[in-house]
Amino acid sequence: MSGQAGGHVRPRVAVSSCLMGELVRFNGGHSRDRFLNGELDPYVDWVRVCPEMEIGLGTPRETLRLERSPEGPRLVTRKTGVDLTDEMTSLAAERARTLDVDGYVFKSRSPSCGIHGIPVHAGDAAVDRRGRGVFAARILDAHPLLPVEDEGRLNDALLRETFVERIFAHARLRALMESDWRARDLVAFHSRHKMQMLAHDPALYREAGRVVARAGLRAREELAADYVHVFGGAFARKAGIGRHVNVLQHCMGMVSESLDRTRRADLAEVIASYQAGQVALSVPVTLIRHHARGESAEYLRDQTYFSPYPEELRLRNHVPV
Repeated sequence: MSGQAGGHVRPRVAVSSCLMGELVRFNGGHSRDRFLNGELDPYVDWVRVCPEMEIGLGTPRETLRLERSPEGPRLVTRKTGVDLTDEMTSLAAERARTLDVDGYVFKSRSPSCGIHGIPVHAGDAAVDRRGRGVFAARILDAHPLLPVEDEGRLNDALLRETFVERIFAHARLRALMESDWRARDLVAFHSRHKMQMLAHDPALYREAGRVVARAGLRAREELAADYVHVFGGAFARKAGIGRHVNVLQHCMGMVSESLDRTRRADLAEVIASYQAGQVALSVPVTLIRHHARGESAEYLRDQTYFSPYPEELRLRNHVPV
């Protein structure tokens, strides 16, 4: 399926095939991930990738590891020492050249696909535990602003929320760029994303505003390239509690004149409770959205900040630490 689900553009997300239950692991098994196959699955279109199978290794197969060399880590079979680096690098280069996705979930601890903490060996000893998988490293180098995670890190509530928010933002921008958009469409897109961008990176939020301010004066291709770069850079920064509080207070200011003293005090108290780590982000967000609906605050109602992904995912329900 493609298109939209519940009003949201469906992200295209590349994923290590074993995480989706495919029997492609070295031992003939899989590493099916519950979140990817469960909660997230109805809302995204998966692009399944197993680079080890794609270079012809088959399954079951000999396990691989990274070995130190002057040119950088080499990908070799653990027992027989066959060097597969060139084959994997060539595949990664081809995949990177044609990759058209909104995010990527890699298999953790894999010498091919791991994105952090992969042991690099010298003989039988692991001399560095900060390596990246050979395939994943090339993808990340070619697409530095692509939202990426591994399934292990997605067990963290904040990292999970951040990743899902990024892939849906990326998908919305991709849908715009693939359309026959005009300058006014980009202006409208940016207007809807202002509060969400402000929560991630205030400096790049302002830079994006400067790019959009010249929307009718620049060549379409140059304008698109600059906006895509700034937009992706902003969402690459995590939205911390302080920045969320800043946005919530901005939004409160937009509706406060329509509220009586009691409702203003209640809203301020809820924001303070979120800042103190006593309630989840969903609490002040829901309250502000309620007031925006009630007072016909159209600008706030249209902000993607209040609905960055399908509400059924319930990713803002964790209390910040």
